[in-house]
Amino acid sequence: MKIAVIFGGISTERDISIKSGRAVFNGLVELGHEVIGVDPALGSEGFIRSIAEFDKIPKLESLQLNGLYPKQYLAAITHPIFDEIEFAFIVLHGKYGEDGTIQSLFELRGIPYSGSDIKASSIAMDKNTSKIMFSSVGISTPRWTVLKPTDVGNYEIYEELRLDLGKEIVIKPNDQGSTVGITIVHDGNLDEIHKGCESASKLSNLILIEQYISGKEITVGILGTEPLPVIEIVPASGFYDFDHKYTKGKTQYICPAEISQDISEFTQQLAITAFNVLGCDGFARADFRLDNEGQPFLLELNTIPGFTETSLVPKAAKEVGIDFNQLCQRIIDLALEKKKGH
Repeated sequence: MKIAVIFGGISTERDISIKSGRAVFNGLVELGHEVIGVDPALGSEGFIRSIAEFDKIPKLESLQLNGLYPKQYLAAITHPIFDEIEFAFIVLHGKYGEDGTIQSLFELRGIPYSGSDIKASSIAMDKNTSKIMFSSVGISTPRWTVLKPTDVGNYEIYEELRLDLGKEIVIKPNDQGSTVGITIVHDGNLDEIHKGCESASKLSNLILIEQYISGKEITVGILGTEPLPVIEIVPASGFYDFDHKYTKGKTQYICPAEISQDISEFTQQLAITAFNVLGCDGFARADFRLDNEGQPFLLELNTIPGFTETSLVPKAAKEVGIDFNQLCQRIIDLALEKKKGH
């Protein structure tokens, strides 16, 4: 099968996406597919034909020096190369990849692709909207509010949200992934709240502030209609930020999580409910905080989570006997089955 692996892009998660792209490219080649890598950030120049070429791909920092242009995506996806492509495997994390943008281009080209469709991708990427939908079906999610960039600097608003949500809060951009731009304030310090809001406002036109839930960090991968084993995430220090996520040895992953079977099964069911209420397909990962009483609170649902052999969804799949290459093939099969059903 002629498959394009879509990776890289121009979001803050570019460098992680390159790693995911490399892993999927390699896996699909080993499965016997005819594979081409596509980095839409480079437009019509962004085509990779061998695993060795991944070493030459510019990282986010060097790309930023030259400017990042979304219209390059059009140049890539409208290229004649795609006339022969039978399937697009998307591991484009963050903005323009996880938010429905790239999916809309493949819909227009009539090329089937992995994962969720335009609508579900867009909703899942919007943390505020997805939390509203989670709450509507009774899924517990930390209490939250949203601010606009024009609210930044208004200390009266900061005092109000501190009164409402408590002194321990999490501040994040509304539509970023990989914990980019997140600030945790533990003591209600208004200047720290201001710094956090200022940081988040540079990455999104909406700032999400939510109640901090102390306890364990757990996550549930979803494949098709089935939940994968629960993973507990134990950072060496502080919280599970970008550095802990992507620096080897800074985080311990326990799979299956050392929690009671009842809590594990309940959390898995919540993950499936969230997946369904957003209208997701194929695969995803639901991230939770488990409070000290064993109550899971859903933080968000990622429609294109990290996808190297050591990433969380592949790690959970391996626990139930599905290796990385089999997981890639399963995701392709699920997408093609869905396409056939339509």
